[in-house]
Amino acid sequence: MTTNIAITDDHLMVLRGIESMLLDVKEIKVVGTYENGTQTLENIKKDNPDVLLLDINLPDINGIDLCKKVLKILPELKIIALTNFEETVFVKRMITNGASGYLLKNTHKMELIEAFKTVLSGKQYLQKNIQDKILNQAIGKQNSSILIPKLTRREKEVLQAISEELTTQEISEKLFISPKTVETHRMNIMSKLGAKNSVGIIKIAIEKQLL
Repeated sequence: MTTNIAITDDHLMVLRGIESMLLDVKEIKVVGTYENGTQTLENIKKDNPDVLLLDINLPDINGIDLCKKVLKILPELKIIALTNFEETVFVKRMITNGASGYLLKNTHKMELIEAFKTVLSGKQYLQKNIQDKILNQAIGKQNSSILIPKLTRREKEVLQAISEELTTQEISEKLFISPKTVETHRMNIMSKLGAKNSVGIIKIAIEKQLL
């Protein structure tokens, strides 16, 4: 029995890389590849995959919101997040919005195949280190340093720019990085601070004396 797979990722190398990885797996067929949320929503019903590998960081809509929209079109579809974001807040949001699994982009072929089989059997699949993070949080085994989130130098620069009420485009021009990179840093900052929006970022950053 063939398992039909679709992939949403805005990096062509990732799309082609996964296709190539699965090429010699006879029971798996890639039926659709999409570079953004719009393409996904327009083609998902026609392509009718069994599993969708979905990146979170997309240029037009974040994968967390897209997950819910896609499942309204194909309720039986199994969605597995395939992303670089390993913070548990993203995992929880994806699962809450209906995702069946969560993998990081450092996954290997055998784990990918195992994830497909697991979600198609009706179970959830979480990569091992993601499971460990969630378990550690559940039992309260968190490093005390998490009380003061550690931001990278670039994240600190973006945080400062957010506090100056600059738009994504203005931050992009100020720091000489793309708007998409700005949004990636913003999502990482939100995750590390546990904030839901820019106002929350500033409020929490001030409370933790990061500003």
